[in-house]
Amino acid sequence: MNENRNLLIAFGLSIAILVGFSQFYEKPRQEKLMQQKLQEQALQPQTPAVTTSAELQKVAPPSTPEQKVVEKSARINIENESVSGSIRQVGAVIDDILLTKYTENTDPSSPKIRLLENGDSEHSYSVSSGWKTADNSNVGSLPNETTNWQIQGENHKLTPNHPIVLTWFNDRGLKFERTISIDNKYLFTITDRVTNHGENSVTLQAHGQIRRKNPPKSQGFYILHEGPIGYFNNKLFEESYEDLAKTPFNQQATHGWFGFTDKFWLVSLIPDSKSVVNIDYSAQDSTNIAQYTATPVTIKPEETSTYSYKVFAGAKVLSLLDDYEPKVGVPHFDLAVDFGWFYFLTKPLFYVLEYFHELLGNLGLAILLLTILFKIMLYPMATKSYRSMARLKTLQPKIQHVQSIYKEDRTRQSQELMALYKKEKVNPAGGCLPMLIQAPIFFCLYKVLFVSIEMRHAPFFGWIHDLAAPDPTSFVNLFGLLPFTSPSFLQIGIWPILMGITMVVQQRMNPQPADPTQAKVMMIMPIMFTYLFASFPAGLVVYWTWNNLLSMAQQWLITKQMNKK
Repeated sequence: MNENRNLLIAFGLSIAILVGFSQFYEKPRQEKLMQQKLQEQALQPQTPAVTTSAELQKVAPPSTPEQKVVEKSARINIENESVSGSIRQVGAVIDDILLTKYTENTDPSSPKIRLLENGDSEHSYSVSSGWKTADNSNVGSLPNETTNWQIQGENHKLTPNHPIVLTWFNDRGLKFERTISIDNKYLFTITDRVTNHGENSVTLQAHGQIRRKNPPKSQGFYILHEGPIGYFNNKLFEESYEDLAKTPFNQQATHGWFGFTDKFWLVSLIPDSKSVVNIDYSAQDSTNIAQYTATPVTIKPEETSTYSYKVFAGAKVLSLLDDYEPKVGVPHFDLAVDFGWFYFLTKPLFYVLEYFHELLGNLGLAILLLTILFKIMLYPMATKSYRSMARLKTLQPKIQHVQSIYKEDRTRQSQELMALYKKEKVNPAGGCLPMLIQAPIFFCLYKVLFVSIEMRHAPFFGWIHDLAAPDPTSFVNLFGLLPFTSPSFLQIGIWPILMGITMVVQQRMNPQPADPTQAKVMMIMPIMFTYLFASFPAGLVVYWTWNNLLSMAQQWLITKQMNKK
């Protein structure tokens, strides 16, 4: 009895810790972050202001001519089917990108996602590039964030059909030319050319950097990486902003990519695949920097050197990332989507779900069809398990008889029960096998719904407008009938309650555990799962509920057939 009491106490404490952490710490923290984000968006101007970056504020005082040029800098407009924004002409800095296909919430009229922001913003985020001198020789001024580039031609709008060409001459006879192009998605291609019209050879290094100020806190709940990321030297690099602030990262690499990732968005530099570069991650105060420096090149008089690199700034659409790998030559770009350790399962699962989504036109229906597919695949194993459970249920009178005879001798009782199971050829643990197989499927589906932007804001039917978010209803206000908002820790919607009901019915169809303590624990399970699943993505709850219904139907048919026999 003491062991049973201790088991119940330990089980109750575990549930209390899990629920308490989720509801009283994690949920309020996420709500606070969301409120701060909405307040910041409300304070931001609708059109980007023309200002300098934080680095320029340190390099050039406000009264200098360079700073005044930056403040009055013209903008090069960007427009394609996926983004809008502009490039600052002074410095040729990409610091204004709006993702036109994505909104902040499910309301189509809500603000579009602003990915890159100019230096005046509290969360400035920009991409820039230039040249460095490799041997400290007197080569004169080099392009940087204060360079006043001149635009060639009359059309000053960057589109997929019209690249922008910028030129600038320094005081030592060097001509710098930069060509910026963009595809119809999120990929910029920047080609820098340097022509030496001077009398002496010069040695230069191309470099590029991403600067991010005050990045948002991670929303990954420890299952999603957000922060510095890259793939180079045939390895995936993932680091946190906090660790980066303590220990800067430096490594020589070739043929890769690197940058900063959020849950759904990525800003990445892709250096020339033929060039060996030095990759650096560092943090200065509240600003995180990811940059590369290419191998030095010597340019003789009247010779030209060219360096080309790419910038990705947009949504982590998996099919697009996969498509860029052969076309652009960027290795394992799909790893920007954090599918985790079960990558070999989660990525194929995503493509199957996405295919069903396109076929049926609704992600919720795709989840239902995927569940049926899993049931068909696992049918032989599940059938064997349900037959074992049905057989076990018919043995309940004999099991209870053994328990009553050896009530005071638990050791003898266990021995007699095992002998009975062996004689009747019944496996008491047979019902656990489907659950064990479903565990990785459940986790992989959870990852797919949580990290894939394709699942973001995907509606189902009725009140579910986003299958990647929790069920928005609550039993406290009678699922929206009463005019008040329920507390976050009581946000238990219709779908989690339906899932809990199916779990109770399914338990009634199965043989009850021989141990009374285990039976009590099993009775608590539906309540615990209902409460925990209330904060899970609605798509996951729909899957689990539908899976329970299919399991119940399969089990009922098998039990009916065995009763006839």
